[in-house]
Amino acid sequence: MSVTPPKLSQWKQQGKRIVALTAWDYAIAQILDRAGVDVILVGDSLAMVALGYDTTLPLTLEETLHHAKAVCRGVKDALVVVDLPFLTYQESPQQALHSAGRVLKETGAGGVKIEGGYPEMAQTVVRLVRAGIPVMGHVGLTPQSVRQVGYRQQGKTEADRDRILSEAIALECAGAFAIVLEHIPADFAATITSKLSIPTIGIGAGSHCDGQILVTHDLLGLSDKQPPFAKVYANLRQTITQAVDEYSREVRDRSF
Repeated sequence: MSVTPPKLSQWKQQGKRIVALTAWDYAIAQILDRAGVDVILVGDSLAMVALGYDTTLPLTLEETLHHAKAVCRGVKDALVVVDLPFLTYQESPQQALHSAGRVLKETGAGGVKIEGGYPEMAQTVVRLVRAGIPVMGHVGLTPQSVRQVGYRQQGKTEADRDRILSEAIALECAGAFAIVLEHIPADFAATITSKLSIPTIGIGAGSHCDGQILVTHDLLGLSDKQPPFAKVYANLRQTITQAVDEYSREVRDRSF
């Protein structure tokens, strides 16, 4: 049975944990879906992992749509959520509506994700939700703000905690169906999770969130650089290298 935003809220009430991972192509999306992953995020991290950029900022909406279409073709049961790239939703609610509308119309995804929870962004969420577009929020470390905050952990000071908590509550009130909490202290993530009625999905935020997400390339050991909070479950970079080395040797010595 397909995963939906209301089902995620139901799972929070039941205490059922949410499993989320990222995908940017048909093959990986199909594998994750068949493995029973609940939420598949077409994250803007594809800019760095799949396209070779230094940050997520250069990613365009057209590039995102291209990858999201491939992912959705590989998924039958998971909820596919698509990141809106930098400057495709921040200018105005109308711009966000146009970008998010294209995602749902052209890819078949089940929702979009946007970063930040300041008042203007909460108003944007209201506009999207009223138009029938499911929205996932994202607070804490927001990679699209890298030029402003870097990649350091957020929520270390009382002022930062008050701001992030207020943003999370504002996003819930605006109609977001879930919120990603990225790279914040575990105790603070637990506090946010207890205060919200919608699910929290953590990445580098401890084990007390309602679900967890990792970049799939990090999980599989394919990334060149691992974030400090990622856990590597396989070393496919080494496996692939060994396979290519063996293939190359056999070609060169004419045994293949």
